[in-house]
Parts: sequence; structure tokens; C-alpha cells
Amino acid sequence: MYMYPTYYYEDQVFLERQFPGLPGIPGFPQFPGQPGPPPYSQAPTAPPPAFIPQQQSASTFAVDPGAISFCLFRHTFIWLNNGARFWYYPIFVGPRSVAGFRWNGRFWTIFRIDTRQINSFSCF
Repeated sequence: MYMYPTYYYEDQVFLERQFPGLPGIPGFPQFPGQPGPPPYSQAPTAPPPAFIPQQQSASTFAVDPGAISFCLFRHTFIWLNNGARFWYYPIFVGPRSVAGFRWNGRFWTIFRIDTRQINSFSCF
């Protein structure tokens, strides 16, 4: 059985405190009594931009959730500490993670990432 990282539950509690009655994110476990996914949590209907942006600057610290929150519901290019890079469409930013949809080259898939794994990002 897959165990969700602790930060998922911390973010879920944070989300519930900030927005009482707001449903959870599809593809992740729901807390009892929560309805289905909200309408705004649907994946984008079109692919991301056809270009790969230039990485501006790398961060030696964890990405600030406040900074990446400006990218909510926008196409965002993410560079990870491990060298991976991809288009992302964030729909939720918590204290330690970002949830949204990752472009795999053919379609969008639900994806959650710890902000400490993000090296830099750029949103459009």
C-alpha cells in the first residue's frame, strides 16, 4: 500500500482551515465527509506552450510557496533539483507542496511535488 507523505496531510489540514468546506484534490485520498472534486481542479484542455523557457536563476533554498502561488492556474515550467524539467499547471499551493497537473508529452496527469524539490520555476 502506498503511503502519502506527511506533507500531504499537513497541506490538506492547511487547506481545510483556509477554505472550510472546500473539496479535496482528485486522485488523492479524501477526508471523510468531503464531496467530489471541485470544478476548477480539472486538467487544462490544451497542451502547454510549444517552447521551453530559459532558466533564469537557480535557487539554493526551497522554493517559497508564496512565490509559486502567483503561478496558480497558469502554465508553469519547473526545474527540479535532480535535473528533471517539465510543464506544470498548479491548482493548489500548500505550506510545503504544490498540487496540479504535469504534462508528460502527450497529456496532463495529476501530480504533487514537495516545494523543497523545486530548483526554479517560471510561469506564463
